Amino acid sequence: MGRFRGSITKQSRREGINLAETEKVQKYLDRRPYAPGQHGQRRGRGRPSDYSVRLREKQKLARLYGIGEKQFRNLFEEAANVPGVTGTVFLQLLERRLDNVVFRMGFASTRRQARQFVGHGHILVNGKRVDIPSYRVKIGDEITVAEVARKIGFIQENMEAQKRRRVSPWVELDAENFKGTFSRLPAREDLALPINENFIIEYYSR
Repeated sequence: MGRFRGSITKQSRREGINLAETEKVQKYLDRRPYAPGQHGQRRGRGRPSDYSVRLREKQKLARLYGIGEKQFRNLFEEAANVPGVTGTVFLQLLERRLDNVVFRMGFASTRRQARQFVGHGHILVNGKRVDIPSYRVKIGDEITVAEVARKIGFIQENMEAQKRRRVSPWVELDAENFKGTFSRLPAREDLALPINENFIIEYYSR
């Protein structure tokens, strides 16, 4: 199954959460807080099965980070074999993806845009170009926008907008110099995600 390239707004309405984590999509969800389509307002009247609830939670998280099923499951299995709380470890692995870190630092306005920037070679890790969105960032890694890419209008706009927002507490940002540092792993309470990761654990443990 290929990567989803349709409307992130429609997908957000389907899942009932702001998958893009942008103000624009949130305003749209506030106006139309129901699934898309002709019968969107009539859906969900019946009680969903336990399986359906857990499947939807898994789909929400995978779509939030823009990851396909195979890669998502492999990450979960890795988290399940690491000491610690499986759900938290899983979320930390997702947060360490380079495309996500680029998004958290504000270089990109969405994870989809961040994936594009990384794929086009606009992002450096510790001074070296990395074009793999799933690259796993380590604590202390410095993420920088390539010199040439700093002239791109979208990146300049994103940096100006980021100056007015609070940066995620597990990353440090030097917006003036288009660089940031992944300073620590996020704690579960740092991640304001509308997700119940225990349902995902139960889904894969069935």
